[in-house]
Amino acid sequence: MNDRTPESVEAFEQADQRGVFGIGEITVKAAANPDSEQVSKLLSEAKTMAFQLKEDAVTMESYTRTNASWESHAAAINQIKEHINVLGKQVAKLKAAEAGASPWQKTAINRINPFLDEMVGYTTAVIERLNGDRKHTIADYKDYLEANADYSTDLAAMIGDFVDYGNAKDRTERLAAKLEIAPAR
Repeated sequence: MNDRTPESVEAFEQADQRGVFGIGEITVKAAANPDSEQVSKLLSEAKTMAFQLKEDAVTMESYTRTNASWESHAAAINQIKEHINVLGKQVAKLKAAEAGASPWQKTAINRINPFLDEMVGYTTAVIERLNGDRKHTIADYKDYLEANADYSTDLAAMIGDFVDYGNAKDRTERLAAKLEIAPAR
């Protein structure tokens, strides 16, 4: 049954224009504010830095349960301080690139500093204690190390989650383009 008379084709086109058949157009729209490749790369690098920081902070916190020498403590806190400084420089690069970032990237950038600020305070207190400042008790010292381990673990997880989100979003957008469908909003 092939009834393709001009009248049936015209009726189909009119019905389609009214949406009678429920067939819509497939369009792929560019994101209003696309992700910045530069920011994605900087966030990925920050993820690696944060995981290194986490490993050192967790290791140093474990020294409170062992007979590690004070020299080991000093070497570990210096490494942590260096990681914080390097990550701080990475945040400065991210801030410099923020104008071209997408909304989720801007959110990621702005959520890093509060973690670093807390870690700077605890790291400073640990260094003061190691340098002989007795205003910080041994109990305080252990609390500072635990706080650094907790903040660094949370920071690494958060940055990792943002990087994973960006990768998943990018993959979804590439698949949508390949399939010629609108990406999920």
